[in-house]
Amino acid sequence: MVVLLASAWVSSCTQSPHNDTVAGVEDHTNAELCDFIRDLVAIAAATTLPHFRRNVVVENKSVCGFDPVTDADRLTEDAIRAAITQRFPEHGIIGEEGGAHNPTARYQWVVDPIDGTKAFVCGLPTWATLIGLCDESGPVLGLMSQPVVGEYFIGGLGSAERVGRDGRTPLRSRNTGSLSQASLFATSPDMFSPAELSRFNKLSAVVQLTRFGVDSYAYCMLAAGFIDIVAEAGLGYYDIAALVPIVDSAGGVITDWTGEQVRGGGQVLAAANPKLHAAALVALESS
Repeated sequence: MVVLLASAWVSSCTQSPHNDTVAGVEDHTNAELCDFIRDLVAIAAATTLPHFRRNVVVENKSVCGFDPVTDADRLTEDAIRAAITQRFPEHGIIGEEGGAHNPTARYQWVVDPIDGTKAFVCGLPTWATLIGLCDESGPVLGLMSQPVVGEYFIGGLGSAERVGRDGRTPLRSRNTGSLSQASLFATSPDMFSPAELSRFNKLSAVVQLTRFGVDSYAYCMLAAGFIDIVAEAGLGYYDIAALVPIVDSAGGVITDWTGEQVRGGGQVLAAANPKLHAAALVALESS
């Protein structure tokens, strides 16, 4: 039933409403690139969904913790890589499971086939497929897709919207004015070093609400105007590259914990607006 419902959603909502001809990356229009990344929604879902809530074999990639990977991760990344290579053979690809392809190319697709594999293997629909397109300036287009829930989020190159079974909704972060009114999210307290956790707790102490456990969904709910701050650490670039344009295009601010551009993962702070971001930075920096 999960597969049938999600498949119906995928087939009904992967077409872009845009028909612009604004020059985009290389000689491709923005609309062409956005249409292609929407096509990847169905390609990814066709591989992830048949494995979800099944008895998948789980391997541990970590020697000092638990970092799971499944055949669904690998097969989904393979399918996405094949589609990108066929459509844009001159582009590079950086994937969580398959490493780098054509790493010197100016344009790089950054792929996390299943962000939140721990949630995936526990049967929780808070995992997602993340795909970002980067140029020398950083991420310019991002996709987060959750086919069980039946929605995806896209941002960058003129797009900023959520697409679901109920149609399309523009993304716009909210204008929460103070930390005392704000909600704060992170995937897990275990993602922080002791020093980072101390700083996170300083921020947590001055917000209205702190919640853990929703992986990349937190950034998309920030972009959609439902939460206010996400502060995380220990991220890979594949964990965050797709989410940067989604937050940016919705009016949010996303940087590292020093206020600089996110490059290569690590510490990330996203906030719904510049004022809130500045206040969160101060709270994180307090001793």
